[in-house]
Amino acid sequence: MVGKIIKLDHEGNGIALIDNLVTFVPKTIPGDIVEIKIKEKKKNYQTAEVVKIITKSPLRISAFCPYYDSCGGCQLQNYEYPITLNYKKEKILNIFSKLNYALDPIIISNPCNKNYRNKIELKVQNKKIGFYEKKTNNMVEIEYCPITNVKINEIIPLLKKLEINNGNIILRVNKNNDILVIIDTLDKISCKVLEKNENIKGIILNKKLIWGESFLEEEINNIKYKIEYDAFFQVNPFITSTLFNLIKENISTNSKVLDLYCGVGAITLQVGSICKKALGIEIIPNAIKNALENKKLNNISNVNFCCGDVLKEIKKISNEYDTWIIDPPRKGLDKITIEILQKYLPTKIIYVSCNIHSLTRDLASILPNYEITKFYILDMFSYSHHVECLCILNKKLI
Repeated sequence: MVGKIIKLDHEGNGIALIDNLVTFVPKTIPGDIVEIKIKEKKKNYQTAEVVKIITKSPLRISAFCPYYDSCGGCQLQNYEYPITLNYKKEKILNIFSKLNYALDPIIISNPCNKNYRNKIELKVQNKKIGFYEKKTNNMVEIEYCPITNVKINEIIPLLKKLEINNGNIILRVNKNNDILVIIDTLDKISCKVLEKNENIKGIILNKKLIWGESFLEEEINNIKYKIEYDAFFQVNPFITSTLFNLIKENISTNSKVLDLYCGVGAITLQVGSICKKALGIEIIPNAIKNALENKKLNNISNVNFCCGDVLKEIKKISNEYDTWIIDPPRKGLDKITIEILQKYLPTKIIYVSCNIHSLTRDLASILPNYEITKFYILDMFSYSHHVECLCILNKKLI
């Protein structure tokens, strides 16, 4: 069966129209003419895999990653980088069109779109270390990941010497090339080989510190952070710096700021250095522990932190905060948080999101009382279909 790819879907898969049925074909790009094999057929669509590329699109280039064809991580490496940015802009505009909202987004490109990730999560299966193919448990064994920090890649060969049969390994690195190794496995292993590496500063095995430190120290825009091994921090330090600066540009000196899902206080401390006062809420105890340490570390006294579920804690806060910063998990906001937001109607909302679908769903509830004054597309996850968005909303004047 032969088809021509006419466009990409929101996950970076090529779309062909075959027998009047929308057909999703991964790893293809508009203009490709491909021979395909149908994998799954539904009532309104079908999925397929490429058997052979008959005619290559003029847009197609060779992927720089040797695992691109099998790994499920990056979808857009067959494009020149500027085209991936245009794809992300068109994706956002398409999704926003369903809100009947005319958006004029500003795109922020990644100044270092290779070797940018400061965190990688590896699977271990039958002593093989790597990633899963997309939507499968089929292992893609790797030697390195070209979108991940160079120092992290240097550690991957050492991991094979641990002789783990099955498990999960997370590697995190900071700007000083200090590395944390976080291992989860039922196998009995020795980590002595890791302790000899000068960059490795801590080893956590099954959620217990067994060597070194359990945290990394990082610095973004002159604010220092202590980050526990299980605390969230943005994976792209280059874009994170820009993101924080854009947020600060939209905070006034007399603002009282509420920062939901604050993690280690990353954004709270950035804005706390310029606003009147700020409160951060976070459910992970280790993250709040770090946030309080980071407050002291940076000598920022007008910031406080609360450890608890946003869903519960938000019911207790007063209506004194005129600016809300929201950086939720991928699932977005729950109904109760939106209800309290609609009740308090803060003057400004700064919404950071890595999931455009949950963002637009939440905005559908928020927009009747607000207008979008600025919208940024930040290329936090280069060469993947994922997009980081920063949305600035001001309350409408009645």
